[in-house]
Amino acid sequence: MHSPHDPYVRVRGAREHNLKNVRVDIPRDTLTVFTGVSGSGKSSLAFGTIYAEAQRRYFESVAPYARRLIHQVGAPAVGEITGLPPAVSLEQRRSAPGARSSVGTVTTLSNSLRMLFSRAGGYPPGAERLDSDSFSPNTAVGACPECHGLGRIHRTDEELLVPDPSLSIREGAIAAWPGAWQGKNLRDVLDALGHDVDRPWRELPAKDREWILFTDEQPVVTVHPVRDAGRIQRPYQGTYMSARRYVLHTFADTRSRALRAKAERFLTSAPCPVCGGSRLRPEAMAVTFAGRTIAELAGLPLSALAEVLSGAAAGGEETARVLTADLLARIGTVTELGLGYLSLDRTAPTLSSGELQRLRLATQLRSGLFGVVYVLDEPSAGLHPADTEALLGVLGRLKEAGNSVFVVEHQMDVVRRADWLVDVGPLAGEHGGRVLHSGPPAGLAQVPESATRRFLFEEEPAPGREPRVPTGWIRLTGVERHNVRGVDAAFPLGVFTAVTGVSGSGKSTLVGQVLAGVLADRQAGDEPGLGERYCAAATGLEAVDRLVQVDQKPIGRTPRSNLATYTGLFDAVRKLFARTETARERGYGAGRFSFNVSGGRCETCQGEGFVSVELLFLPSTYAPCPDCHGARYNPETLDVTLNGLTIAQVLDLTVESAASFFAGTPAAERALTTLLDVGLGYLRLGQPATELSGGEAQRIKLAAELQRTRRGHTLYLLDEPTTGLHPADVEVLMRQLHSLVDAGSTVVVVEHDMAVVAGADQVIDLGPEGGDRGGRIIASGTPAEVAGAAGSRTAPYLTKALRR
Repeated sequence: MHSPHDPYVRVRGAREHNLKNVRVDIPRDTLTVFTGVSGSGKSSLAFGTIYAEAQRRYFESVAPYARRLIHQVGAPAVGEITGLPPAVSLEQRRSAPGARSSVGTVTTLSNSLRMLFSRAGGYPPGAERLDSDSFSPNTAVGACPECHGLGRIHRTDEELLVPDPSLSIREGAIAAWPGAWQGKNLRDVLDALGHDVDRPWRELPAKDREWILFTDEQPVVTVHPVRDAGRIQRPYQGTYMSARRYVLHTFADTRSRALRAKAERFLTSAPCPVCGGSRLRPEAMAVTFAGRTIAELAGLPLSALAEVLSGAAAGGEETARVLTADLLARIGTVTELGLGYLSLDRTAPTLSSGELQRLRLATQLRSGLFGVVYVLDEPSAGLHPADTEALLGVLGRLKEAGNSVFVVEHQMDVVRRADWLVDVGPLAGEHGGRVLHSGPPAGLAQVPESATRRFLFEEEPAPGREPRVPTGWIRLTGVERHNVRGVDAAFPLGVFTAVTGVSGSGKSTLVGQVLAGVLADRQAGDEPGLGERYCAAATGLEAVDRLVQVDQKPIGRTPRSNLATYTGLFDAVRKLFARTETARERGYGAGRFSFNVSGGRCETCQGEGFVSVELLFLPSTYAPCPDCHGARYNPETLDVTLNGLTIAQVLDLTVESAASFFAGTPAAERALTTLLDVGLGYLRLGQPATELSGGEAQRIKLAAELQRTRRGHTLYLLDEPTTGLHPADVEVLMRQLHSLVDAGSTVVVVEHDMAVVAGADQVIDLGPEGGDRGGRIIASGTPAEVAGAAGSRTAPYLTKALRR
């Protein structure tokens, strides 16, 4: 037995995911970093085991009724953990924040500012004192009734909603409607209501057109769908929603950036005429502090807001002094992390992932907790090396406050500053799951099988390479978007370009919005398009035949989407099963082997492999399906085998094993080879999309793109493709990206990894700082030229990387 004052967290028999009965001791009150290649098991140890066990113990102390209301992680597969303090998790949230979320709401600074106005604001004579909710645009008592607290009025008209009136409704006249089933449903509902869906739009009576597009009514009718022969046709109750209502609803509520961008195309936007864009009721706007309204203070950069509050608190009342002191302390932690350029009213969707991560970290720093273990997921992700210095200072303060800080990390500068290092590996998936080293970082030098060792100690210098010469240029003049103002940018073609700069300097705006928008507009034939709103002129676009944007958004939002379905591999596999002798004898087609449609799947779990079990007084839990035991298919389908394996067993193969299994089958081989080429050999074919990290999702998209036949000049845009990747995985990915350039394509990456930037042909550096003090091109040219640029925050770090 260990003493109650044992200074170590001791893990025994950890078997979560690919962990192989791991035994490890980690000292408390340290900055401990978990390293290893992607898929090695480091997150399974830090989050899936240590954090999950701390959560489980906490939930055991909570009343059963309350436990039902809290999302719980499952009990981890581990023998025993001793010396474990309470844990706080700060994972990377990949969901897009809503339009009402802002810097103020993420940091809770808005709450403090509203309290200041409520208690210490200057009210007009005779005005009733307001509570803090009255100063929030997100509450019914505070929001401007005209714009519902959004600050802008969005309107639409018939020309926007129906761009081609010669089409009938069946032919897609109402361009604003959703695609796929939902759009067909709205058309069928109109048909059932008696409207002519086959007549050209312009020939419909004006009052019918007005009702179809703008009514607020939502009638419900019985729809008798017309489907393909042989498919079951069941009537259903369909609800109608006008085109305007659908567009406004989607724009206000969707979390999908693509759907929001599509809805925006059918809207015109203007500041609210009632509140002037302040988002608040007149009563709240009549209250001032330091001579300014709450909207004016929320619009100031945080560094400027701190100056106003400091001056106002100096001679004010006791209440004002106490509240401003709290606000200033909270703002201080945000500005310490280099985010003083942000304003409280800056909406969360316009922030980079690096900015969001640091805002959450600043909030944790002010929480005042001690004696806990913070488990952080790659806090340096999306950070420029200059920003990483500030991050290390904050992690050090969390530790000095009496906490343990456990960090899953790939950034070697963070690893070098750790007190303790846990290296997991040696490789990914079934070839990983072992702790290779647990001790001070210097001790890793004695572990030859570690993939981290050579990067931590810089044992092998990267081979030098002559920069390629551009074959042409795309030139954007007068770029105006967010903090990028009046910029002229030139992107070289036929080479590998890295766009750099501190967080918030405008990289993603320039590349992901303006350049991508201009190219997408040209391909779609939109005049004027979204991208062209943001720049005065664009030349050289005709040299690009195709644009491919590869981001880190999930490849699917449900467990039904997986690696095999996304890459098209599943289609080839199902056809192979349909060609087997047993399948032909029974008349099974390829559809029989899909778990998404009835026929071959297990109907008990509807092809999901698990069922939800309702427990009295406890939250529902998931258990393997009692009929198929997780196989997802019915027994008749599982009678069919391909080279001795059922369809369920094939889905359980790793990419690496499947490559051997399908050797000699071109349709499957092509997809598997590209997945291996981007370093994903450890993933299972049927691994649900919901279990994949953003980096894995991005590499799957790249693999799906690589297997396509390339025609014409393609421009690939990638936003921080190395996020979440170990340096060994970065090497694999860079080989693939450079091979695309060698084949005649153009690659543009937004990147913070200086090893990647040093290996680029051209660099465009934005800055010098973030926000209003950024948005300018500080330097552009070869890596060596940018490394010598005066005033560049990137230059010293790039110089260091070039020396390596």
